[in-house]
Amino acid sequence: MLRIIFLLSLLYALSNASVQDFCVANLKRAETPAGYPCIRPIHVKAKDFVFSGLGTPGNTTNIISAAVTPGFSAHFPGLNGLGLSTARLDLAPKGVIPMHTHPGASEVLFVLDGYITAGFVSSANDIYVQTLKPGQVMVFPQGLLHFQINAGKSAAAAFVTFSSASPGLQILDFALFASSLPTELVTATTFLDPTLVKKLKGVLGGTG
Repeated sequence: MLRIIFLLSLLYALSNASVQDFCVANLKRAETPAGYPCIRPIHVKAKDFVFSGLGTPGNTTNIISAAVTPGFSAHFPGLNGLGLSTARLDLAPKGVIPMHTHPGASEVLFVLDGYITAGFVSSANDIYVQTLKPGQVMVFPQGLLHFQINAGKSAAAAFVTFSSASPGLQILDFALFASSLPTELVTATTFLDPTLVKKLKGVLGGTG
């Protein structure tokens, strides 16, 4: 009986020995699939857990009239190892975050300013769309196609949080029309007219 208690106590101690409160990123070292190596706790400061980069609006002078300012481990060392990442969305009037997906994470969006129409498409092709006002939150399940559009006449802004340090990103329009995927294959898989496909590739900088 004493042997069993001893073994259980040893296993408990070993399991707790491997647990640490945090792993502030050592940005001088290379990132690995598991994140950045930790800096020694003795060198950790309160400022490592604070990030001011989302306080400034992004530049929305571009084709989508929108900007995404990331707050990942490379920008916010205190997030390293916590399985989280964050970002700021800015949308000028008529701005849009095109249909896209995050293969590695679910997303929570909090509207800060303005009105944003957001939605996602389920794997059963059901549509869930809502126009959000400041203070409202919407969740987008992992891997599903979703979008955000400025629904007002003034600038809109939102904060997003991802359930992974590496959520991944693929924008549908860019995958089709900003890539080198040949026009005939885009046409065959989307049923779009070749002339339209070539026009969209010209707009987004694609080839083929």
